[in-house]
Amino acid sequence: MDTEEVLTPQDVKELAPLYEDVVLALKQVYDPEIPVNVYDLGLIYELKINKEREVFIKMTFTAPTCPMADIVLADVKNSVMATPGVKNCEVELVWEPAWDQSLLSDEARIALGWDPEI
Repeated sequence: MDTEEVLTPQDVKELAPLYEDVVLALKQVYDPEIPVNVYDLGLIYELKINKEREVFIKMTFTAPTCPMADIVLADVKNSVMATPGVKNCEVELVWEPAWDQSLLSDEARIALGWDPEI
């Protein structure tokens, strides 16, 4: 999968709807221990889509000892692969930089009952 290809402005315009659909697919995957999806938790560090409509994701977990990691990784891949237009999906698990609460979206903070301004 070529993740380093340079996209033209036209490529970006054509892929933008697919990118939005992939984000929506990621928002359907929840961490079983936290009632927030993996995207709003800030677990998705990188999301690339190339001209062939192959998706490459770098993601992490809130802790390296997550007992459900394999299941969540499979759910991410399956959800993205079910997105119309996606030809392939590769998910890479990374631990650097370490996840912290600053990566939570405002939606996640509200869902967790936290002040989104903090």
